[in-house]
Amino acid sequence: MGSNSIDNLLETSTGIHFSGLHLDDLKSNSEEDQPTTSATDNGHREPFVIGVAGGAASGKTTVCDMIIEQLHDQRVVLVNQESFYFNLSEEQLTHVHDYNFDHPDAFDTKYLLSCMEKLRHGQAVDIPNYDFKTYKNILPARKVNPSDVIILEGILVFHDPRVRELMNMKIFVDTDADTRLARRIRRDTVEKGRDIGAVLDQYSKYVKPAFEDFILSTKKYADIIIPRGGDNHVAIDLIVQHIHTKLGQHDLCKIYPNLFVIHSTFQIRGMHTIIRDANTTNHDFIFYADRLIRLVVEYGLGHLPFKEKQVITPTGSVYTGVDFCKRLCGISVIRSGESMENALRACCKGIKIGKILIHREGDNGQQLIYQNLPKDISDRHVLLLDPILGTGNSAVQAISLLLQKGVQEANIIFLNLISAPQGVHVVCKRFPRIKIVTSEIEFGLNEDFRVIPGMGEFGDRYFGTDDD
Repeated sequence: MGSNSIDNLLETSTGIHFSGLHLDDLKSNSEEDQPTTSATDNGHREPFVIGVAGGAASGKTTVCDMIIEQLHDQRVVLVNQESFYFNLSEEQLTHVHDYNFDHPDAFDTKYLLSCMEKLRHGQAVDIPNYDFKTYKNILPARKVNPSDVIILEGILVFHDPRVRELMNMKIFVDTDADTRLARRIRRDTVEKGRDIGAVLDQYSKYVKPAFEDFILSTKKYADIIIPRGGDNHVAIDLIVQHIHTKLGQHDLCKIYPNLFVIHSTFQIRGMHTIIRDANTTNHDFIFYADRLIRLVVEYGLGHLPFKEKQVITPTGSVYTGVDFCKRLCGISVIRSGESMENALRACCKGIKIGKILIHREGDNGQQLIYQNLPKDISDRHVLLLDPILGTGNSAVQAISLLLQKGVQEANIIFLNLISAPQGVHVVCKRFPRIKIVTSEIEFGLNEDFRVIPGMGEFGDRYFGTDDD
């Protein structure tokens, strides 16, 4: 199921809705110093961090437990914000009923950030064990190991922007105030043995004002808002499905929702192994490169718009299908991009294909030498063809030319076989509305700005003009 389908189902079937962002827009970090590989410095793959906020007794813990239960095939760890309450001093303990545990200053956010950063970078941490009888941390601390998924739950986890920046997905559990109060009374009187009068006094004096002043205002930061909390089973199921999808993606896909890497299989990995092998013959290189290119082209075509169409089958029945986008053209970046033209023609009968020639000298000595584009290109969707995305500088020049010719940025799909992270950063930041479709993300670039591990000079190997 695609993410658009997930969006529609969530909105119509569950009451869940989105605050400014859709599921495809969930991100990691978008700072200028993004990492260029999919792993952290010690080789640990960055985890998927989920923030779950909401008022006290809104059902946050239930939502977290349901997500963890359904992510049984992943390593998941739950971190509670309330583990990071400050220890109360002796003076504060004498007036503990006047202490506001729902205020942002009640939490040791600095230590929370330190623990979360270590977990994100593959380091085990000791989470404090806060005792609500003594209002202090007690030993032993809770040992938490690095995991595939980290769920950070708490009433104010969206309050501090530094904590929000760590999250790939932000969920706000939205539950009626009367329901929250009823749950709190039941929990505090039954589980904590507190007097109902004291519970109501604390609620009116601290809990309710803090919710209105600090918690409710963070709802705007949520990517997903779940009404009814743990009772909303359909919403939980669809969120877990989306998490599974994200976990199967390269980290850059979490940063840039317009980057698409085709699902890797042993067949695809095998073909990559062959074309990357320096000893592969020219004949085999062309054969397996063509197979991979065809897969990339087919996947790219799947991102074009379509409309519903009904046809009559030979049995006289009505079949409801789709009609392909007709206003389409291909643009190949000479000369490596020409290797992708046959696959495009095989998929799109009679498609127009234009050419762009860019002279490359080193990393950034690009110069536009030649262009031959369809006259009506501004009215078309464009598939830009270049098998290698390296530094991104040539791609930027090619895309800039298309925009100058009137092509809408959102109508450009850039197809390539392999992409270096540096090039992905450059293109996606400069043109956030185009789509990049590739079959594999590389490790990076070497000092000569060549993609590594790479596959050599693609054009020379494909057209048989290498030195051998």
